[in-house]
Amino acid sequence: MINRDAEQRSAAKNFAEEWQNRGYEKGETHAFWMELLQSVYGVKNPAQFITFENRVRLGNTSFIDAEIPATKVLIEQKGKDIDLSKPAKQSDGTFLTPFQQAKRYADELPNSSRPRWIVVCNFREFRVHDMERPHDEPEIVLLENLPKEYYRLSFLADDRAVHLKRETELSVKAGELVGRLYEEILGRYRDPGAERTLKSLNMLCVRLVFCLYAEDAGIFAAKNQFHDYLARFDARDLRRVLIDLFKILNTPESERDPYLDAELAAFPYVNGGLFAETDIEIPQFDDKIKTLLLNKASDDFDWSEISPTIFGAVFESTLNPETRRSGGMHYTSVENIHKVIDPLFLDALKAELAEILRAPRSRSREKKLRAFQQKLAALVFLDPACGSGNFLTETYLALRRLENEVLRALTNQIDLNFAEFRPIQVSIGQFFGLEINDFAVAVAQTALWIAESQMMRETEDIVQKTLDFLPLKSYANIREGNALRIDWASIVPAEKLSYIMGNPPFAGYSLQSKTQKEDLLSVFLDEKGKPTKTAGKLDYVSGWFYKAAQFIAGTPIRAALVSTNSVCQGEQVAALWKPLFEQFNLRFDFAYRTFRWDSDASDKAHVHCVIIGFSQKKSGVPAAPAPIFSEQGERVPAKNINAYLIDAPDVFVESRKKPLCDVPEMTTGNRPADGGNLIIEAEDYDAFIQAEPAAEKFIKRFMGSEEFINGKKRYCLWLVGASPAELRNLPKVRERIEACRSDRANAVDAGRRKLAETPSLFRETKNPEKFVVVPSVSSERRKYVPMGFLDAGTIASNLVLIVPEASLYHFGVLTSSVHMAWMRAICGRLKSDYRYSASVVYNNFPWCDAKPEQRAKIEAAAQAILDARERYPDCSLADLYDETTMPPELRRAHRDNDRAVLAAYGFPAGASESVLVARLLEKYQALQS
Repeated sequence: MINRDAEQRSAAKNFAEEWQNRGYEKGETHAFWMELLQSVYGVKNPAQFITFENRVRLGNTSFIDAEIPATKVLIEQKGKDIDLSKPAKQSDGTFLTPFQQAKRYADELPNSSRPRWIVVCNFREFRVHDMERPHDEPEIVLLENLPKEYYRLSFLADDRAVHLKRETELSVKAGELVGRLYEEILGRYRDPGAERTLKSLNMLCVRLVFCLYAEDAGIFAAKNQFHDYLARFDARDLRRVLIDLFKILNTPESERDPYLDAELAAFPYVNGGLFAETDIEIPQFDDKIKTLLLNKASDDFDWSEISPTIFGAVFESTLNPETRRSGGMHYTSVENIHKVIDPLFLDALKAELAEILRAPRSRSREKKLRAFQQKLAALVFLDPACGSGNFLTETYLALRRLENEVLRALTNQIDLNFAEFRPIQVSIGQFFGLEINDFAVAVAQTALWIAESQMMRETEDIVQKTLDFLPLKSYANIREGNALRIDWASIVPAEKLSYIMGNPPFAGYSLQSKTQKEDLLSVFLDEKGKPTKTAGKLDYVSGWFYKAAQFIAGTPIRAALVSTNSVCQGEQVAALWKPLFEQFNLRFDFAYRTFRWDSDASDKAHVHCVIIGFSQKKSGVPAAPAPIFSEQGERVPAKNINAYLIDAPDVFVESRKKPLCDVPEMTTGNRPADGGNLIIEAEDYDAFIQAEPAAEKFIKRFMGSEEFINGKKRYCLWLVGASPAELRNLPKVRERIEACRSDRANAVDAGRRKLAETPSLFRETKNPEKFVVVPSVSSERRKYVPMGFLDAGTIASNLVLIVPEASLYHFGVLTSSVHMAWMRAICGRLKSDYRYSASVVYNNFPWCDAKPEQRAKIEAAAQAILDARERYPDCSLADLYDETTMPPELRRAHRDNDRAVLAAYGFPAGASESVLVARLLEKYQALQS
């Protein structure tokens, strides 16, 4: 199988391009599927993997277009012009859709050969029907989208994808069951909102889940042992029964009452601290809760196949969603966890094991395998914001899978002598976590126990020997506490630790609670022990980067944390990373540039994130190449990853008041600060003019980013220079002035109250004759931020930036690919949209020293851009700068302008954006010195 995401994306892109204009059903079906399986999904011998034209008898002999027996896939192939939704006449006169036709074939197959998946395809789209849910709508994957959605068809060749999907579905269903139990039991408490109630209920749910899992996974002595024991009692007795059971599960057999009820005595000693606490409040149950617990959660559900990694997050979603959001928590999918742990350590471990296994069987190989296993068992991990433990759990599973590969190799080579060789050496005792929420701590520990149980079963199959899972080991490795207030060495000493990893809370500085702001101020301290000036402007996640950098100082520990992309954009870059690089001598070992972070929680968080792997530089040791991963998973080696996550020197672009170069100053537009009273909306304009025609001379277009980009009309009263006599004769204008005065006079802010003295004027009164306008916020989907010229007939709002003395030359450089590359790397973001600023982006931009002839070329190209826009007077800039609808002459004009600006800088015409930014940072650095 192809493992690298980037390789598969590239292969899928090539395949889609190859087949975009092909699709003859009879002549090309074989080639289409063979090539798809081999080139995209890595099937080495597709001819032995997929079969074509298998007979099926439907009264007459028919033929199934294709089948993949290994993954239980049946394929119904149609030509490229066939509508997959439309029924077609069959040989027996019936009308069937392609899916109905395939389903009829499937129904005639023996049970053992029936497909799990039916795929209907017309060379343009794949319609995937999951026969576990035959009445659901199919999932549709378009050929054109295959490069970014190839993973949705991975079930064709990889039964592990099927297993993961099933694990996910089961885990989500398990979470839903727990949520229903949680709500029903909560309603039986006397004081549902009390802290003691919620803590007790959280622990009760954790215990119930463990018991449900234990009876299905063979941890308890018999299948359904927990269910059958509870079923003997009426609902009103279940409270007492559970209290007795929990006590027994925490008592060694040797210390139990010899006269215990036999069914109760049959339960094993669990230990591990899970059932140790006796002071939890359990309410009376009713028949509804009993039915839900025994019929739905036990009889109708098999807990043994849940994914502990996914389920931990889903389980935690029984918490109040508002509580989670206020804590900034975002739960992590298995795929995203591996974006962190694979480059941090797992890729290297896999490569090391593969190298050992390539050697022929020998005593030397056996020795290396055992040494590798001991290496795995010596690694120690810390997640200082572990939540429900999904990073720790998935890492434990990954290490145990490697260990099982070792055991499989050793078992094939020699008979394992258990007297001198323990089969399992990797332990959950190697995993440490810190989490502020008590419920999440209990969930994390339980998820690790479930993971341990599942992996032990796999090991038993390898070594053909029964291993004892109980009693659980008592580890206090996952602690409740505030990670920004606790000394991490109290969790695990630095000299024992190998890796730090995790997904800390993301809360932006404007969304932080008072406690969170205080947390950050307690971390970022200057040499006098006082909070640094920039600490109050940093995102909450910054505290974990600081604490991690501080903790790894002087050690070989490597770390990797997930963050919102804001820490690598705008003012936060210098505020966060400059002191960390200088104080702790950091280097970035790898990085994922901005990508959308999805989760497995019920209220999925869609945030734009980066992943940063870092360690301390080693003096005298040359740094290894550091890979940068794109959103598409492409891996590019870098000599040095800087704080903007590009291959460039460690340069920090800090806010400055004046431009770095000799160019006109940029400033913001005009803030009305008027309560909306000096603004005239488009729908009110005609009525206002009709009622007060003499006011028209004082009305101008009013333009912010939204109006400028989308061509929306909005107006304002611009009363600069209006005499009192003129205003006295405009009653409707005076009404608005008075309303503005009242709004300002009653404001909380003292500065705004002072503006009540000039109620007819905006807070600023900038109205230059001609100026370049730059939107403060613009969509990331655009290649160019739309900019343009406006004149004195338009008032720029505070939602745009203006350059009053800018020329065509300045406009050409600003709208070029060179400046766009700088802007994308340096600017802040609003969600994922560009947030342009004068102080960071414009004032630090290193302008070129263009010769007169170069300036002339840029000016001509800039005018061509404006002329191309004028050809489409009915189109907004949003229309013109949409990548799918951009007019060809406008695109050509921008390309000509790009070439002219690149030449003026002396940059190569085909330079990538990352190369441009690196060169610009070098130029910026030189201008600073």
